Amino acid sequence: MLCLGLSGGLDKVYENRFELPNAFMHDGAAVLVRDGQVIAAVEEERLNRIKHSNKLPCRSIQYCLSAAGVQLSDIDRIAVYASEPYANAMLEGMSASHPDVLSIPLGAKAVMQDLLAREFGTELDGSRISFVSHHQAHAVSAFAMSGFEESLILAVDGCGDFLSGLLAVGSGTEITQLEAFPENNSLGLFYLETIRYLGYGMFDEYKVMGLAPYGDPAPYRKLFEQLYELSAEGGYRVHLDRIGPTLLRNIQVRRKGMPVTQQHRDVSASLQEALERMVFHILRHHRETTGMKRLCLAGGVAHNCTMNGKLLYSGLFEDIFVQPASHDAGCALGAALMVSNELGRPAPRKRLQEVYWGPDLGNDRAVEQELNAWAGHLDIERTDDVASSAADWIVNGAVIGWVQGRSEFGPRALGNRSILADPRPAANKDRINAMVKKREGYRPFAPSVLEEDAREFFDLPDGRHEFPFMNFVVRVRGSKRALLGAITHVDGTARLQTVSRHANPSYWEVINAFKKRTGTPILLNTSFNNNVEPIVDSVADAIATFLTTELDGLVVGPFLVKKRAAMLQDWTALAVSLPPYVSLHQARAYTAWDRQETVCEIRTNHSSSDSVRVSHDLFDLLMRVDGEAVVEDLLNTLTPDQAKREALMEGLQRLWEQRLVRLHPSQAARMGQDRDQMPDRA
Repeated sequence: MLCLGLSGGLDKVYENRFELPNAFMHDGAAVLVRDGQVIAAVEEERLNRIKHSNKLPCRSIQYCLSAAGVQLSDIDRIAVYASEPYANAMLEGMSASHPDVLSIPLGAKAVMQDLLAREFGTELDGSRISFVSHHQAHAVSAFAMSGFEESLILAVDGCGDFLSGLLAVGSGTEITQLEAFPENNSLGLFYLETIRYLGYGMFDEYKVMGLAPYGDPAPYRKLFEQLYELSAEGGYRVHLDRIGPTLLRNIQVRRKGMPVTQQHRDVSASLQEALERMVFHILRHHRETTGMKRLCLAGGVAHNCTMNGKLLYSGLFEDIFVQPASHDAGCALGAALMVSNELGRPAPRKRLQEVYWGPDLGNDRAVEQELNAWAGHLDIERTDDVASSAADWIVNGAVIGWVQGRSEFGPRALGNRSILADPRPAANKDRINAMVKKREGYRPFAPSVLEEDAREFFDLPDGRHEFPFMNFVVRVRGSKRALLGAITHVDGTARLQTVSRHANPSYWEVINAFKKRTGTPILLNTSFNNNVEPIVDSVADAIATFLTTELDGLVVGPFLVKKRAAMLQDWTALAVSLPPYVSLHQARAYTAWDRQETVCEIRTNHSSSDSVRVSHDLFDLLMRVDGEAVVEDLLNTLTPDQAKREALMEGLQRLWEQRLVRLHPSQAARMGQDRDQMPDRA
């Protein structure tokens, strides 16, 4: 029995018919389960390269189908991550504001049938398409993967299906809802609305969580107590309408890019404390009234791993399971499991151990061909002991990209699409934040530790030794904090990943190789991406990020990769193309208070704030690109002037760093390489 779960939007990657912000119907994904077991899952952002993609998850669906060797017509049930009334209401609202774009007399199911038919050439009977409750999908995604026979379940996020969460009890394969939280009482929106006054926005919540330990909650505790209240029987209320006026009167509002002051740190600490107080209040009451000794968490708020860690240490529950893809992409998992259960194929009752469900790198020959296509830019060496070679690099101070096997499902790099470094020098945190991630210097990095050595370095609650998904902030042992300077946060904690030899042998081996050289069974692990893109998925993604950051080395499968000092001719031999989410525009605009000029811009269809102005010459070059074009050929049509050619190439490289153009080996070059590698038939 094959069931496909979907989250995400309605537009194709090159469309924005409804001018929807990326914050709407975000985190698209597809998850395929066979008889209740996941066989393939990937977030659309990994494939279309749009962070938090709100597009139709076309490529994710295609990947899942290909991984299973089936067609869409072979799927027994397709489940969408929202209830049908909610989906209809959303469509009606879009249709009202864009009547020329979409007419929905038959509702959401008909729209979904039409979208899938046009994309995959398959007419699906409406009975094979289900719409499921958003927060039920969150809840099922956690409980069904927990291995628990029974537990309390808390699924909390910003909003969905006109709600912001639910509390339930899971037993066997059934979930019984105890309480639903309305949208106007949203813990997720409470957090989001507050951080807007700290210079952050949607999807930045984790940044404020990382900032909070630098602050003291006491100065603003009384102020925050005006913004929420706790009541009997686990009740609570948030006053979303008070947040803006209260903060405007009492703090210096920070705009994006402004310095972070101690006041902003203290507000972050108070916000984090308020969230934790409300969640603990809810859970204490229902732990007592239900008698449940175990807890499952899902929904975007469950990515607050600081809160999760405090729940863990509290002893309120004997065991806690947090769904590793707790955000809306995880609803695709829950939706697939819900309909599989309805069809008599529930998920097996066992604890989730790994989420390496995404696309594989391919065989070694395919990886080598992709690397060799960049011969002017990369030095490549194959090794029979990649773990030892990578560990040698890291011991000698290198920060490397590490790409192996199938990619992870969810927002965390768990050792298959990671940046790795020595966890000991405190300077590595600042170095990686500046040279690769290009982000705030206070942001912490996570440690990956061999599972069998975790207790030596981290103060873990009794009975817990497996933390495979970076879902909990735990205490670094006091005697180890000075040693682990790069991964120990200012409050002496770390967002821990334990690595099992069984679940990920290649990652375990590289950590173990580092341990043999240093005595430390830990590596600094952060996601392999820069600040403008999702985590890399393919070999091509890894190469692009490697060449546009200051990483020292790259390990892909059995290959060790270093950068070459590429010459201008190596760069101009590449092809340039436009990502499908990019468009070119010319417009009249004021360039001074008394002067208008025609300006040239590159825009993306998923973010109105991401337009970038370019020179007229660079715009002219890009307008000549039809599909793809070799840079040298374009330059030859534009100018013989060497200085202008160099300036245009530098402009293309800057746009590539921002992922507004693609630079890559041309199809002709790839075909020539393939011919060179063919055996001689003479």
